[in-house]
Amino acid sequence: MKQKLFLGYDIGSSSIKASLINAETGKLVSSASFPEREMKISSPQIGWAEQHPDMWWQYVVSATKKMFAKKTPKSYEILGIGISYQMHGLVMVDKDLEVLYPSIIWCDSRAVEIGNKALLDLGNDYCLSNCLNSPGNFTASKLKWVKDNLPDVYSKIYKIMLPGDYIALKLTGKVCSTVSGLSEGIMWDFKEAKIAGNLLDYYGFDKNILPDLVPAFGLQGNLTPAAARQLKLTPGIPVSYRAGDQPNNALSLNVLNPGEVAATAGTSGVIYGVAGKNIFDPESRVNTFAHVNYTKEHPNVGVLLCINGTGIQYNWLKQNIFENKYSYNQMNDFAAKVEIGSQGIQSFPFGNGAERVLKSIDFHASFSGINFNVHHKGHLIRAAQEGIVFGLGYGLDVMKSIGMEFNIVRAGNSNLFQSKVFKEAFVNTCNVNLEIYNTDGSQGAARGAGIGTGYYSEADAFKGLKVIERLSPREELVKKYGSVYKQWKNNLNNALKYLD
Repeated sequence: MKQKLFLGYDIGSSSIKASLINAETGKLVSSASFPEREMKISSPQIGWAEQHPDMWWQYVVSATKKMFAKKTPKSYEILGIGISYQMHGLVMVDKDLEVLYPSIIWCDSRAVEIGNKALLDLGNDYCLSNCLNSPGNFTASKLKWVKDNLPDVYSKIYKIMLPGDYIALKLTGKVCSTVSGLSEGIMWDFKEAKIAGNLLDYYGFDKNILPDLVPAFGLQGNLTPAAARQLKLTPGIPVSYRAGDQPNNALSLNVLNPGEVAATAGTSGVIYGVAGKNIFDPESRVNTFAHVNYTKEHPNVGVLLCINGTGIQYNWLKQNIFENKYSYNQMNDFAAKVEIGSQGIQSFPFGNGAERVLKSIDFHASFSGINFNVHHKGHLIRAAQEGIVFGLGYGLDVMKSIGMEFNIVRAGNSNLFQSKVFKEAFVNTCNVNLEIYNTDGSQGAARGAGIGTGYYSEADAFKGLKVIERLSPREELVKKYGSVYKQWKNNLNNALKYLD
């Protein structure tokens, strides 16, 4: 009897991950990622960040083959495919569905001023009340940059897409997106529940370049014979779910209802809380998007705090300072041998493009307070982890200021949430309870595919999802971390005043 499976892809900016879950038990069957080292992000100019969409597809093929290397086609049946993807990226294709220019990805800063001008011209009332965000450095503003600076490219555009839409195109041959996807590009009007026509008109975009809309859960196309040959799968498998990586991370952790909160600490660090009504930050330091289960009747939105320089900072230390001599586990062990506060070293992890939580300032990363007679690699590593946590704490303060309330955060057992130091610092700095689950984004995408095919109800989709660790704040540690965080926050605010 064939094993029934759901396949999930997570299209990250560091790697592509694929996972299979057993449809009946919800348990992970197999997973693989590709490439072995982090994918390259090209930066032709300071503040730019690009990746070619065809690279993502090549790595999807490689990860799939790697995952199925020990399976025979007769032993399994794939019931559906789900896609999670890095948010906010711009992909442009011509009438032959060929990519016109490398994808301008989420951490690219070139469109900041374009978005700032749009906010001034369109006004706070429209942008925040209707779109729940400033146009900022999001997909629509990136497209305006192309229109202004690459008119030859812009003139050839047939459709624009997000990274997950492009992978769906490669799988199905169809160009489509979701309401959640349009909202992450600041192209959805929440007040009118339709495409943000005023914003598109202001930027001079023809609505026809937008993809057709499909539900986040539901049939979005079927695997073509050509894609099936490359992946060595059976043609016709339905693609039945897609979402940006943070809404999908929330889904993977069963964070679907107002008041529930998810976190992740991969290339970027994110806190994502669900609200049941339109809510926004007047200063757009945190951003609001349509959640995966957003509907007119149940307008669930996700309030997203993002710190760009999280895992990428940790990887930068690993590669450039320690020359890949140590694994991440070894680095975590070095950090654990250093006391809270890293004996005075402070790290500001803002070195991966304009930071929205800092009002889109490109602050850059830094370490300060280094004493050559006292500090060693363990201090640098611990300071890096604490700095990332303090950045998240800074953003949580913003989320609380706009009415978000929560005391439990859920996270998958991956990336920095595998570090004892990071988890301890997070729980006690932010004064929240933390639950760690046996899941990741690609498994969430597989579960989403199960909901999209109708095989699962929302309640049944989380069989096999388990809490593997619970952590709570400890009064003495809350005081210690609170004191170090207060000093870190004061130094950050002083620096921001100087930049203003």
